[in-house]
Amino acid sequence: MVFGKILYISDNIAFIENKIDVSLGNDILNLHLIFETNGNRILGEIVEINFDKIQVKLLGEFNESGHYSNGILHKASLNSSIRIINSAELLELIGQASKDNFLLGQCAMYKGFNVYPIINDLFANHTCIFGNSGSGKSCGVARIIQNILQNPNAFACNSNLIFFDSFGEYKNAFSKINEINNEYNYKFITCNVKDDNDVPIQIPLNLLTVDDYAILLQADKHSQLTIIDRALKYARIFATKDEEARKYKNMIIANALTTILYSNNTVQQKKDDVFSIINTCNTPEFSFDSIIPGLGYTRTFSECFALDSSGRFGEEVLIMEYILKYTSDNTNYDIKEDVSFTLSDFSKALDFTLISEGFTQNKNMHDDAQLLKVRLHTILNNEIGTFFTEKYVPVHDFIDGLITINNKKAQIININLESLDDSYAKSLVKIYAHIIFEFAKGNASRATIPFHLFLEEAHRYIQRDNDVFLLGYNIFERIAKEGRKYGTLLNIISQRPMEISDTVISQCSNFLIFKMTHPMDIKYVEEMLPNISQDVIEKMKVLQPGTCVSFGTAFKIPLICKLEMPNPRPYSSSCDVSTYWATKPVIKEKKADKNDDASSQVEASSTANDVDTGTGILYDPTNSSKSPIENSL
Repeated sequence: MVFGKILYISDNIAFIENKIDVSLGNDILNLHLIFETNGNRILGEIVEINFDKIQVKLLGEFNESGHYSNGILHKASLNSSIRIINSAELLELIGQASKDNFLLGQCAMYKGFNVYPIINDLFANHTCIFGNSGSGKSCGVARIIQNILQNPNAFACNSNLIFFDSFGEYKNAFSKINEINNEYNYKFITCNVKDDNDVPIQIPLNLLTVDDYAILLQADKHSQLTIIDRALKYARIFATKDEEARKYKNMIIANALTTILYSNNTVQQKKDDVFSIINTCNTPEFSFDSIIPGLGYTRTFSECFALDSSGRFGEEVLIMEYILKYTSDNTNYDIKEDVSFTLSDFSKALDFTLISEGFTQNKNMHDDAQLLKVRLHTILNNEIGTFFTEKYVPVHDFIDGLITINNKKAQIININLESLDDSYAKSLVKIYAHIIFEFAKGNASRATIPFHLFLEEAHRYIQRDNDVFLLGYNIFERIAKEGRKYGTLLNIISQRPMEISDTVISQCSNFLIFKMTHPMDIKYVEEMLPNISQDVIEKMKVLQPGTCVSFGTAFKIPLICKLEMPNPRPYSSSCDVSTYWATKPVIKEKKADKNDDASSQVEASSTANDVDTGTGILYDPTNSSKSPIENSL
């Protein structure tokens, strides 16, 4: 193919004379050219074809040894020879199969060539995978992981690929990875156990920090952090069973009771608060049945608070003398961390905190505290409350248990959150991410245990929350800024990039962008990535399903890549509407209401074989004992 001479060069665009056959015009768009002068080779890409000239964007240079570098140090001279890129130069750009590279997919521009990015360049950095619903994101991610595991030149036995799966899509794609290699294993952790190999979500409460409780309880004020911090301290104290802890518990209960009895509250309010304290947290010395010795007689703790005819406590002097024996200003007690307690214990500790610390006397603090109580009560009565276990587990043991199954290393850990609403799903993902990141930071051999967090529907979790205002940081923003050096990497999968924290996106080094058409999302990506060319932006809008524009540190130039369909596929395909529309429904006879008259029952029976567009229930005529949902499973 013969090209004309260079007419002129403006910035990084070369304008060359168009001598190409008109019929070939569209076929050479995005073709890569080499401008060669005295051994210097400059790479360019055809970005526009006019009737009289061709515009070529200058991208980078090949050195004498054949290695390519982005950026132009010297402009092409006007007398440069122009030719199409050759195979050796193309392979330098798109990579070749090796132990350091893996197959991404087919190069869309150059038939017969595949794209092989360097594993380290892609997986040692944060990555974004964006695209419309149905553009092939989930299938693309599944294919990439399958290609990694099937790579004959490299073995990924120590990989930790942790998927936070919003819809349970990836189980089908990864559950049989041991067929690739019997050293590979898959673990499915779920909020909704269905199969024998499913593992329920279980997070030890001892691993949760004040920040984690704040996220779980959706705290939004700094005063609530103080309440949570003290409640957590009391929960640990009251869960400790040794003699030293017992003495300290008696002291804090006695101090709390003294504060209540010396307050300006009414006698009845004092009694209610005292009984609430004892009901919440008690010891043998402070319980309703504790014996209070007097001069020649005894009373139980509860009897001391019986009201006399004047409306005062009948044994006020006796009870005060008893309580004061246990009061102390001594706070030299080392609160133990390795104790077990339940969410119910934490709830009681929260109640104790609110009464003993006087938070109920301040209207603003009372309102803030009530919000925490309501949210905690909701969690205790919700399935999410079952995800937190009381057994004390050191963080190393938790991580070891997370990435193993049946005493074997699991390379893919799929955490399914499909039955949870967004607020609880976000809390769980943040808590998991926080625990994993803190473990990675504390690892003595830094970055030797890489964790890759794949966040499906990432816009549900990585949002512009008020965590920075409340906690001083957002865990995903912290991982985005610091995680790379500790081996905690984010892989953000989303159809709505504009809803994701811009701090996180700005720290991502690689992008696989499938078809995107929403102008706000396209504009957002363009603004967040100032080095992205307008040509790449335009390509995003017209991509076929399963095809992506890939660019970043793992790619020497932006490439359009066609990924093969994964085998097996994730559960991410669209509903087959035409097939199910064409399936003839049979209507199950509606049970007669007790108020229906005989004639209406006869009518219902006579129309049992007709389609009922109102209250009829579809069912499989071959198995009428099951509902249509049961039949589909």
